[in-house]
Amino acid sequence: MAITGHNLIAGQLSNDGAITFRSIDPRRRTSGDTVFYEATLEEIERAVRAAADAFAETRTYSPGRLADLLERVAVEIEALGDELLETADRETALGLPRLASERARTTGQLRAFAALLREGSYVEAIIDTALPDRQPTPRPDIRRMLFPIGPVTVFAASNFPLAFSVAGGDTASAFAAGCPVILKAHPSHPATSELTAQAVNRAVQAQGFPAGFFSLVQGASVDVGQALVRHPAIEAVAFTGSLRGGRALFDAAAARARPIPVYAEMGSVNPVFFLPGAIRDGGAALAEGLVTSVTLGAGQFCTNPGLLFVPDTAEGRAFVGMVCERMAAREPGVLLNAQIERGLIGAVTETLSHPGVECLIGGEAVPGGGYCFANTVLQTTASTFIADPALQSEHFGPVTLVVLCADEGEMLAAAGALHGHLTASIHAAPDEWSVAAALADRVRDRVGRIVWNGFPTGVEVVYAMQHGGPYPATTAPASTSVGLTAIRRFLRPVAFQNMPDALLPDALKNANPLGIWRIVNGQWTQEKVSQGQ
Repeated sequence: MAITGHNLIAGQLSNDGAITFRSIDPRRRTSGDTVFYEATLEEIERAVRAAADAFAETRTYSPGRLADLLERVAVEIEALGDELLETADRETALGLPRLASERARTTGQLRAFAALLREGSYVEAIIDTALPDRQPTPRPDIRRMLFPIGPVTVFAASNFPLAFSVAGGDTASAFAAGCPVILKAHPSHPATSELTAQAVNRAVQAQGFPAGFFSLVQGASVDVGQALVRHPAIEAVAFTGSLRGGRALFDAAAARARPIPVYAEMGSVNPVFFLPGAIRDGGAALAEGLVTSVTLGAGQFCTNPGLLFVPDTAEGRAFVGMVCERMAAREPGVLLNAQIERGLIGAVTETLSHPGVECLIGGEAVPGGGYCFANTVLQTTASTFIADPALQSEHFGPVTLVVLCADEGEMLAAAGALHGHLTASIHAAPDEWSVAAALADRVRDRVGRIVWNGFPTGVEVVYAMQHGGPYPATTAPASTSVGLTAIRRFLRPVAFQNMPDALLPDALKNANPLGIWRIVNGQWTQEKVSQGQ
């Protein structure tokens, strides 16, 4: 007998729909035992209305109370123990060590946002006191800070069933901002999503939050996501996935009578530049590090280095040969689902149909067993790459495209032809810093993060991290989906002019009762504001 999975609507299990689906074990291509029901429009309506009702209360909650919730969510996730990891492994084939690390990242970023709230300066309090004697006109007292935007829809990612999913970075940063979340689970790992959602719900109940502060909706079709984005009570959307999916949500949000922001992270090919001296000084080590990065997680990272710029010299071609040897020697990993395998076959086939592109190794699905694609290296020239923008399309898997550059000028020209990407990496010897600086200057306007003598996989959850980039990498290049400043996506500024001190939020009062850092008349300070300052 099949087991029944659930939607979780404002704390209540719900299965009102008729459309069902199951997860698939990627290693065996077999269906899971649990049947899940796609959320209906009525269930979505209940979830969003409950979130709006919850926000009417939680919008006034203190940072400390929000921090308590985040910390409790982390505890509840850890209490799931091995069941969570084993369930996620059955649905994703990512392996228990990787999933244990991902769980630690998930709980770590929840606690990091809690610490951010307890410190308090994230509200960005700014005070410009009145200048009544200023000529020719007096200046009023103006004070500004950030406030939560309202109910948020978060779309879980396929490739991170924990860290970019139910209680991942988007949910953590929205909760930290004080925003209720309706989470659209990814159909590749619905059982993992339900387990995590139950943990989140237990935390919501334990901390006395309104039930509508969190809901989980399941669904394998685009209809569920589109209904959420179009609902007039949703104030923002966070998405990690494909360009096609992110752009569809962005367009739906823009077409609303009242458009809302969509923070969509839609993938990238993350160019890596190898200057001759770097290859000369450490070619073998570079090749090993590159192949490790390209094949990490079967290449299913949004920071996968999928585009390599290499000198068209004897040493450069020898380096490409080392990369191919190491790629061929590695056992291909299991892909997350059939859709990714089909998409990868189609993307590589399309790229190889372009004149001037050849396949050095791989280029096809691996028959038998689970979803799998051979570790693949494609190659073209810089002149072909510059003339054909389609060669910047993402291959979501263990695939990378080598671009041979005749000289430094051609490499700089290729850098100038880049679209928006999440990262760019530069490998250079000390005697090549002038060229490396020119490359960094070219790519700075096209990426969100520049990596020096390293590879882009591995994203730290810290204040300084920027995980975003110009379109088509994201729809919002001024924001990040990783790191503590991700909270800004779900906050909006409000200014108060000549408001009596007693009526101001604590963060803006003269006495600074929260003791936070503020900008007062252009200077950072934790001091009180004196009358007449």
